[in-house]
Amino acid sequence: MFSTVRYFIKTSFLFFIIGFFSGLYLYAARTFGWQYPLTLVTAHTHVLLVGGMMMMILGVAVWFFPRPTKDDKRYVPERIQKFYWLFTIATLARFIFEILSGIWYGQQWIDVTAFACATLQVMGMIGLIWSLWGRIRAVGSQIREDRGEKF
Repeated sequence: MFSTVRYFIKTSFLFFIIGFFSGLYLYAARTFGWQYPLTLVTAHTHVLLVGGMMMMILGVAVWFFPRPTKDDKRYVPERIQKFYWLFTIATLARFIFEILSGIWYGQQWIDVTAFACATLQVMGMIGLIWSLWGRIRAVGSQIREDRGEKF
């Protein structure tokens, strides 16, 4: 396993931990009557699904997909790392600004910043998928399928 894959998977675990603790706080708040911003529900769900799950899926994809072909211009490891950092920072920032928008309700600059972070997340995700697109191809199974083998 090379370093970029480890970054994706470890970051996924960190986002899961953030999501678990924010969920635990939500549950405790409901149980004990604590105050919490309603946007924490969105932030919690978002950090688990986008931060945790997508990072894990992308890390495993980078790890397991076949090597890029020699003429693949999309897959550039340095570009993957840049998209990784864009996606990671935007996801964490969105989590934070999503919560802040519920604490300081009506502050448009916070909502605009959260939206900008969401836009950066989408850009990072599209960049990562675009970079990996050429690696999603049949390598050995296509030969077996052509011979009539069913999976």
